[in-house]
Amino acid sequence: MNRRDFLRASTAAPLLAARPSELFAQAKTEPSTGARWDRGQVRHLLPTVSDTELLLKASFASPLAAAPTLRIGDLAVTGRMSDTRAEFWQFHATGLTPGRRYPLTLTGHDGKSLCEPWHLSTFPAPESRPEKLRVLFYTCAGGHEAMDFLPAVVRNRLLRRGLSFGPDAVVANGDHVYWDLLAQRASVRLGGSPLARQIAGTFERSAPVLGSDNETVLRRAVDPQIVPVYAADFRSTPVFFIQDDHDHFDNDEATDAQVTFPPDHFMVQMARATQSLYYPEFLPDATRPGGLPGASAGGRALPVSESFGTLRYGRLAEILLYNVRRTMTLAGPSAVFLDREVESWLTRRMAATGVAHVVNAPSNPPGWTAGKWGEWYPDVLGADGKLTLATPKPFWQSGWLKQHDRLMAAMSGMRGRVPLSISGDLHAIAIGRIQRSGLTDFSANPVVSVLPGPVSTGPTGWPSAFRKVAPSPSLHLRVDEEVKPIEQHGFTLADFTPDKIVLRFFKWDVKTQGVEALDTLEPFHRTELSRPG
Repeated sequence: MNRRDFLRASTAAPLLAARPSELFAQAKTEPSTGARWDRGQVRHLLPTVSDTELLLKASFASPLAAAPTLRIGDLAVTGRMSDTRAEFWQFHATGLTPGRRYPLTLTGHDGKSLCEPWHLSTFPAPESRPEKLRVLFYTCAGGHEAMDFLPAVVRNRLLRRGLSFGPDAVVANGDHVYWDLLAQRASVRLGGSPLARQIAGTFERSAPVLGSDNETVLRRAVDPQIVPVYAADFRSTPVFFIQDDHDHFDNDEATDAQVTFPPDHFMVQMARATQSLYYPEFLPDATRPGGLPGASAGGRALPVSESFGTLRYGRLAEILLYNVRRTMTLAGPSAVFLDREVESWLTRRMAATGVAHVVNAPSNPPGWTAGKWGEWYPDVLGADGKLTLATPKPFWQSGWLKQHDRLMAAMSGMRGRVPLSISGDLHAIAIGRIQRSGLTDFSANPVVSVLPGPVSTGPTGWPSAFRKVAPSPSLHLRVDEEVKPIEQHGFTLADFTPDKIVLRFFKWDVKTQGVEALDTLEPFHRTELSRPG
């Protein structure tokens, strides 16, 4: 440890000791487990798959002297270093057999095992007809526990309960990292705070993210938000991580002094570096254009996509995964959240036939508002403490709502399908049906919107605390709320069969329930959505 690191650690200790004692008491509570899987030198493993490809992100307890090897059945894949210090590696395999359960082994350059072997299955072929699919959905799992977020071990325990139901895939929708740097309100308690500087150091926005001091700062900030939350527990479950505003190291705020989005170059590089190190990008899909933003460089197609992805499970289900922050514009009536080519891709997939269920998973939720700037809706908090449309929302762009209405119309127009959206961002659990947006009527096939539940939110992070208003339907909409937004931790399980979708909602109240209750959580609400006609 050099002198600078020693001083940083020693000055951070008193501040860490001053954090709420009850949270750290919970953090010492280990989750109940069965037989332990031997992680060996592995710190974390996060895989994703398609029908014929696999992408694995891994980190190790110390730098590796040479590239490790991932053996997938009889196929050997040499790792590619993701960082500049040989602690983070990724493995990308192609030409796999659809619907096959593969044995996986991870070895060092000397042939010795780096961890215990495990298994992972590819998805069924696109034209196959699987009878069932189970997906675990949640949002907002990031945050450093020294900054009042739920302790990482408690988050891990909540997610392990979700995994106990045997999902075939996981969708983690946005806000995997909270370390806001510029936003006036959020940065003072996150990445711009004295505590953040003492924990991690200071970023230099004019320097590269990887290969400079920024890489050290990034690791110190992000490691505690991801590695202990996931560890190797998801090694046999494909994950799909959608990024949102905080994953670009800022909150969506707009004032005369600072408008944080669209993301500047440094924000994009921070999001890109975090994704490259910690969690998988999206694998190619034959029905998704190869040149969408974040999926190409130098005019040539790349094998993965950063912001727009597809979870395709035969002809049973297709989940459209999209980050609305990366391509947002500030062009007034013609402004968009989603690049026009991305919108075209989404509407084409919703209009196409051949897949029983097409589900939207945007990082920004349709249906509800908390009055913040970077939403689809113009609602803003009035002087009376209520949301209103009578007061213009500063810096809000009317084109965002136009794009929202086009997307909602495309969802509602899917005859023979449930128009379902399971989104991120908003710290709540809810389900409602959007019947109307302005003058556009969706009542013939209402859009079902779901808030799947947050994982990490601390006492000051709930909308009613940070925004001073609880989430509620936008006044621009008519929404029938089946479950009004609940500000508690939780997740949602979605079971797909050819004729219906069954949603099960789970919640945990940190104020009234002990950590041990996480091990036996059962759904508090169940909804069955049958395909129309």
